[in-house]
Amino acid sequence: MTKGWKIGEAKQRFSEVVREAADEPQWIYKRDRLVAAVVDAESLATFLEWKRRRERRTLADAFEELRRIRGDEAPIEVPPRRDRPNPFAR
Repeated sequence: MTKGWKIGEAKQRFSEVVREAADEPQWIYKRDRLVAAVVDAESLATFLEWKRRRERRTLADAFEELRRIRGDEAPIEVPPRRDRPNPFAR
C-alpha cells in the first residue's frame, strides 16, 4: 500500500522515503493536502516520455494512427465536391 507522509516527517526521513519509492510512489502531504510525490527514476522517465509524445502529437499523427487501426482495407471513397447554392452570392 502506498504510504502518505507529512512534509515534516518526509524531510526527517528522506532516505526512507526514497528507498520506499523504489517499490511504489510515496505521497507527500502538507496540511492534509497532497503537494508532491516521490517516484523511482524509471517511472518518472516513462511518464516524461509519454508526456513528450502526447504533447507533440499532430493531426497528421492522429490520421496516421487511424490508418493503422483501419488496416489494409480499401480506401474510403470520397464523393466529388459540388457547389451548393449560396443566397448571399447574388
